[in-house]
Amino acid sequence: MHSILVILKKELHSFFASPMAYIFLVVFAIVNGYFFTNTFFLYDQSDMRALFSIVPLVFLFFIPAVSMGLISREKSLGTIEIISTLPVRDFDIVLGKYLAALTLILVALLTTIIHYITLTFVGTNIDHGAVFSGYLGLALMGGVYAAIGIFSSSLTDNQVIAFIIGIAIVLIFFLMDQLLVFVPSSMAGIVQYLSTGFHLSNISRGVIDTRNLIYFLSMISFFLFLTIRIFQSRKWS
Repeated sequence: MHSILVILKKELHSFFASPMAYIFLVVFAIVNGYFFTNTFFLYDQSDMRALFSIVPLVFLFFIPAVSMGLISREKSLGTIEIISTLPVRDFDIVLGKYLAALTLILVALLTTIIHYITLTFVGTNIDHGAVFSGYLGLALMGGVYAAIGIFSSSLTDNQVIAFIIGIAIVLIFFLMDQLLVFVPSSMAGIVQYLSTGFHLSNISRGVIDTRNLIYFLSMISFFLFLTIRIFQSRKWS
């Protein structure tokens, strides 16, 4: 556990020691704020559903950008070999880096709380349970995309390529339930279940089903497992 915390602190320091993390957070807040206020003032929709429909779209680009350098940067700089000599398990390294990316994603989500506070002050009748479940769903979706992002980062030493791979994979999982018309009916249920958007929409309704939680946690575990295996493969090459 100590090793994981050390890696986590190191990665967070790396994020916030450069302007990149602040740029990501500001852009994330501005984009979500722009589209939320559009629906609030132009279309007279005073609820959080507009925000919860926007954030997943921003996640498609924001999270691969945040996670693209987690491992690929170490490979390109050659520091991956130094890490290999440290008395730290590969699991600890991958998990520490993953938690750092997840922390930045959660901080980004916190910037949207201002919209919830705004609606509360203007006297809007808010379903607070649905807001909580909506944020929980976004946090879990962010966790899945962060796991995909670190997996993509482990595949190459080029951050741009890792970014492109990350976007491609998260886009596939996001669009799966939109492509059911092109899928044989016998496979429609499986394809729908694999869609992150399908499970997010279920949680956002205010009902936290264990099947949705199992899906998100299983996806996170699966991609972290693949990342660890790829990370370990450097010892065999």
